[in-house]
Amino acid sequence: MLKKKTGERSCELAYGITSRPASEASPERLLQINRGHWVIENRCHYLIDWNFDEDRGRIRSGYGPENVSRLRRFAVALIQSKPGRRVAETLRRLNRNVRTVFDYLLMSENSRHPPRASAAPRPAAPAPA
Repeated sequence: MLKKKTGERSCELAYGITSRPASEASPERLLQINRGHWVIENRCHYLIDWNFDEDRGRIRSGYGPENVSRLRRFAVALIQSKPGRRVAETLRRLNRNVRTVFDYLLMSENSRHPPRASAAPRPAAPAPA
């Protein structure tokens, strides 16, 4: 490792324990597995942090941070589940507009029924017996 400020070099030794057999646990293979895990983790964290500025969040007590983080991850997963949608673009469109959010989630009367050709009001539903 090279320290940027001093230019000093050092060497680190890391030990690990694995349940893989020796034939599957070469140093190169373990490094590949470890790096693969962090690529996924960093991509997800970067997306959340960039769009929600999560690292500067002020929710720090109780279950608040975990709950808010789960809601944010759910929102990102929901946006990514729809084809052709970029997370940042969709969040900007939905920002501060509750009606648009409900339409996006298919939770409003508008989003559940396609628009009718005529402007006539829909008949009322019959009362339950």
